Amino acid sequence: MDGELRGERVVLRLVREDDVPRLVEIGREPSVARWWQGIDEPYVRRKLEGGTAFAIEHDGEVAGMAQWWENDDEEFRHAGIDLFLGSRWQGRGFGRDAVRTLARWLFDERGHHRLTIDPALANEPAIRCYEAVGFRRVGLMRRYWRDPDGEWQDGVLLDLLAEEL
Repeated sequence: MDGELRGERVVLRLVREDDVPRLVEIGREPSVARWWQGIDEPYVRRKLEGGTAFAIEHDGEVAGMAQWWENDDEEFRHAGIDLFLGSRWQGRGFGRDAVRTLARWLFDERGHHRLTIDPALANEPAIRCYEAVGFRRVGLMRRYWRDPDGEWQDGVLLDLLAEEL
């Protein structure tokens, strides 16, 4: 992917080397670390090398990261996304714009017909964000992820079809 993806309020661009310290810093914020463990330098560098992660920018400042993956099996072809935003940008519509921008690119440029996302069931702000874009709940994933205290927690699977965006 060359260039950048422009939303109404955010720009998504491939993660660069100079983003690593800022993304690690955002990953340490309590409102991010609660849901995303292990956003450390090796994790961000793996995303940098994989080419499937975008820095989320607002007014030239890194606000978070959005990532995507693909299942290319012809019988099950679809993509999944995930993202985090620093606390300054949470609850202000930046997440919705980032999700919508990434979804549009995955549908229009990567040729997907369906996207998934799988937040923690207790992460109500994230779920509201995804549902505002058009994602629908399709299932509960019991004891899906381990929280920072080592306890298994439920997740929710949401999906979005291209015509629902």
